[in-house]
Amino acid sequence: MTTKTFLQTTAIMVVFATLLISCKGETSSSEDQASLSVDYEKYELANGLDIILHQDKSDPIVSLAVQYGVGSNREKTGRTGFAHLFEHMLFQESENVGQDQFFKKVQDAGGTLNGGTWKDGTIYYEVVPKNAMETVMWLESDRMGFLINTVTESAFYNQQEVVQNEKRQRVDNNPYGHTSWVIDKNLYPEGHPYNWQVIGELVDLQNATVDDVREFYDRFYGPNNATLVLAGDFEIAEAKEMIEKYFGEIKRRQEVEPLKPQRVTLDKTVRLYHEDNFAQAPQLNMVWPTLEHYTDDAYALSFLGQLLSSGKKAPMYKVIEKDKKLSSRYFAFNRAQELAGAFRIGVTANAGVDLDSVEAAINDSFRLFETEGFTEADVERIKASLETDFYNGISSILGKSNQLARYNVFAGDPGFIEEDIENIKKVTKDDILRVYNTYVKDKPYVMTSFVPKGQLELITENSEKAPVVEEAITENVAKEVQETNTEIAKTPSNFDRSIQPEAGETPSLRIPESWTAELGNGMQVYGIEQNEIPTVNFSLVIEGGHLLDSKEKNGVANLMTDIMMEGTASKTPEQLEEEIQKLGASINMFTGREAITIRGNTLTRNFEATMDLVEEILMEPRWDEEEFGRIKTATINSIKRSAANPNVIARDQYNRTLYGEDHIFAYPTSGTVENVEAITMDDLKEFYNKNFSPSVSRFHIVGKINKNSALSALNDLEEKWAAKEVTIPTYELPAARDKSSLIFVDVPNAKQSVINIGYLSVPRSDENFYPLEVMNFKLGGNFSGDVNMILREEKGYTYGARTGFSGSKRQGTFTASSSVRTNTTGESVEIFRDAIKNYKNGIKPEDLEFTKNSMIKSNARRFETQFALLGMLQERSTYGLDANYIEDEEAVVRNMTLEQHKELANKYLDESKMAYMVVGDAATQYSQFKDMGFDEVVLLDKEGKEIDLQKVKQ
Repeated sequence: MTTKTFLQTTAIMVVFATLLISCKGETSSSEDQASLSVDYEKYELANGLDIILHQDKSDPIVSLAVQYGVGSNREKTGRTGFAHLFEHMLFQESENVGQDQFFKKVQDAGGTLNGGTWKDGTIYYEVVPKNAMETVMWLESDRMGFLINTVTESAFYNQQEVVQNEKRQRVDNNPYGHTSWVIDKNLYPEGHPYNWQVIGELVDLQNATVDDVREFYDRFYGPNNATLVLAGDFEIAEAKEMIEKYFGEIKRRQEVEPLKPQRVTLDKTVRLYHEDNFAQAPQLNMVWPTLEHYTDDAYALSFLGQLLSSGKKAPMYKVIEKDKKLSSRYFAFNRAQELAGAFRIGVTANAGVDLDSVEAAINDSFRLFETEGFTEADVERIKASLETDFYNGISSILGKSNQLARYNVFAGDPGFIEEDIENIKKVTKDDILRVYNTYVKDKPYVMTSFVPKGQLELITENSEKAPVVEEAITENVAKEVQETNTEIAKTPSNFDRSIQPEAGETPSLRIPESWTAELGNGMQVYGIEQNEIPTVNFSLVIEGGHLLDSKEKNGVANLMTDIMMEGTASKTPEQLEEEIQKLGASINMFTGREAITIRGNTLTRNFEATMDLVEEILMEPRWDEEEFGRIKTATINSIKRSAANPNVIARDQYNRTLYGEDHIFAYPTSGTVENVEAITMDDLKEFYNKNFSPSVSRFHIVGKINKNSALSALNDLEEKWAAKEVTIPTYELPAARDKSSLIFVDVPNAKQSVINIGYLSVPRSDENFYPLEVMNFKLGGNFSGDVNMILREEKGYTYGARTGFSGSKRQGTFTASSSVRTNTTGESVEIFRDAIKNYKNGIKPEDLEFTKNSMIKSNARRFETQFALLGMLQERSTYGLDANYIEDEEAVVRNMTLEQHKELANKYLDESKMAYMVVGDAATQYSQFKDMGFDEVVLLDKEGKEIDLQKVKQ
């Protein structure tokens, strides 16, 4: 499960980025207008459960989402974290569904599921092949009406531990992780429902009891406090009959009164600071109280955030980044929620920057905003992107389900989208200036200064220490839980709910028809026409990427993709940005290990114009020296900020251990500070001239566009982009590992240990790669895998554990990974080692059947969105796969035997020769590994240099 803080950072993000239903706004054609309409039917069961049905037969799948009117805003001081904790409890078992079977049964049907909790709500969802619709109704109804008798002391204790580990992973072990806690404690008064975090206080989680959970469930998890949305390929009459059967008999529970808005005000500015164990750069936040969602001012405040911080015309860019060079990471947004809102500005400064200068720069940005202002055209450019964002939001039935539910819960109308859109369209320049003056200008705020340990000189003046509570590292002592073996009482039902419904026939594999072409300059083109929404997604992949970097000037490829998006020969960076915005398009460029990729998303009617810009970016770089300096500074500070992040440290040291000092994959794509400082503009030009060629490029396109139109838009690129020979270097790999090595990287006072275990394995092109993915599935390739079931569900040591193979055209790795509570580090490593070893003994027939069901049946969900289809084309083109390669993969799964499975495990899994990388607190955790049977045990600092434990403890 994931904790989802539903941030209404802008009305635009809320309404369009995830958004969904019928819209009668202005469009360019009647064809587009028809595409915007999404029909639904709403009715209510006798027990108060709201039902919303949306029929969509585009793909043979259905989505079931249930949203409850309960979030952390329903909790009380001293009893926080319950809504999120209860979200976890609902995945454990119910009266008719066994322990840990929710995930397994949905996966066995080929589906996916999850849940999320935020301040104002909780949602659960499943997406499954359409033949499993009744199965998910059975599961979802059982936990709505037939759960509470199964909440035992042991199950509750386990999920307490899991949630506490989620907090350690997301908050305690992350740079700036405590920021929201400090802000909310001081923005909202004691007792206000937003005064605490969704994850809850650690002490409250530890003190919670089973009786607390039972009372919370009875109060808030009744059908009369929920909305059910069914979307996808189903028959209306059949669906209604099933819904009545499974949900109709569930009894109403306590009535839940709607919460009324609870706006807050500040009498004076509050200034606080915190020394952050994981931060490498100072961060400043300023937060003003505003008002709840769906109010006129909330919409205007969203526009204000974008105008202040987004793009080359934004005052924050001009002052903070361009002129004063204080930071390249900053934002401004309005977070409008059900009860109140907040306008927030944040700046993560460059290393060593005094936050007083950042505060002054923010105030300078305000003054620039007041004097230079903005135009109606600037406002309209923000609105221009809404249509594309809208269509992206309705590209999946899950997105439709979630948003229909949220509109129903918060606005009382699943079709509130129309009013929401009108409210956005009504925002004017005067509205934006008014809310700036009303809520921000010269108004009190909460300010936080988070600085690296030992750098208090960087905090803003007159700041007081924030009372952040950090967990001490103690010895792991398992709690004794006394369980009685009494039989679980069954709640009466009109039928036998213990019998799982029979699934119908699994939908047959329907691989979308695709086409290919080769341009005159040698570039390969792959396409799929998909007409569900009038948008196009495309990518241009240029082979090489990080592989073409030299170790001496590592990071050139990464800087290339930044500089090429900063204007063209005929357009300034600001002009290029404006042209993209006018089209409602997005164009991004990024560097990976083996390729540079340009990715775009646009309306079909704007595809040719968007490609004209792509061509200009690609063929006419600006080579702007000023932007180059800015980009280098931003990259260097990003590298510095990551230096103490345990996950980044683990990734970098793990790669260096496996690939060795001589391989480019041993080094991060971004390069080091020294690398980037040494790179010149001539290095970038040389890289471009040598390595950008259609001969090593592939273009992929998916959307509402046919082959002829797509190729027509590429004509200019075909004519102007001449092919050249590009040599992609090869690297010698180190000799195969012959011993087990425990490498411990010290991060003092880490609240979790990051674990990566593995070694080099096969490339994606190896004939055994996909069979290995099948073999790995039960070990750790899914939530129900062995390592996750032990470390999370049985022990409660982690938020999640996985294993997997990661090959590409070159040798990849086998890796087992997790982040675990610090005082369980040694035991967790042993659990991984034993699980890998025991897996080679073979799996049970039912485990192989589960693997086959999950991997084959899930293909029904594989082709739903344009983005998913684009990924499929990219995989096919990268590895030269047949158009129907997924059929071949299904055959591999279907024909896998227990003997083949065991043979693969024994050939490719050898725990006695793996590297065991642990990043955590050496003072308390390192010594135990000397007695755990490893061939070598090494202690390193964060830079990878060997150190002595005695120095660590001093």
